[in-house]
Amino acid sequence: MARLNRKSAPKVKGGRVQKKNNWELSRDDYYEFTQALPVIDRKRPGSGYRHLLRKGNVVEFIALLPQWDELAEGLDAIVLAPGEDGLYGWHEQGVVHICAWPADLWERLDDAFFEPHRDLLDRLGVPYVRRQPETLCKWTDDTARAFQLLHVLLHELGHHHDRITTATRRGPGRGEPYAERYARDHGDLIWDRYIDVFGLD
Repeated sequence: MARLNRKSAPKVKGGRVQKKNNWELSRDDYYEFTQALPVIDRKRPGSGYRHLLRKGNVVEFIALLPQWDELAEGLDAIVLAPGEDGLYGWHEQGVVHICAWPADLWERLDDAFFEPHRDLLDRLGVPYVRRQPETLCKWTDDTARAFQLLHVLLHELGHHHDRITTATRRGPGRGEPYAERYARDHGDLIWDRYIDVFGLD
């Protein structure tokens, strides 16, 4: 797809070039160019969604992760992405995305998703009502934020870790089981530190 880049000349005051106001990288910047440090980008949540995570939450969370320097290799961005029905997040080479949360905190989970994540929901104290073949969950801002960090972000980072530790380094060859195990193991590892930093009401 052809792109027409629009450039504007920066202002000059007292013989010095003034910095422009927009310091945010565009989507194409971190997809097309390797970053020295991962960018944390926050997009508009979209209609019917809201961001429970702030950039500062992500910074505080990754400070809890062991071996962050190794994990950050080849990671160009963590994107707080617009919400999308039925999607918590996704991974593309060098970029992980965490979707905005639905404005309504009630959520229906089918059994295929609920059962493997039941222990985490119990640990987070999420009330739920079983109505097979689905479960109705009542999230709070705190429990949904914890789920986004302790499961969704860790799951997508698991895909990234899978990619950077495979021989070809082209894709996450070990797939969903690897990402799920990565999220569970690292969530358990940092649980106490997470509670110390973020709390959970």
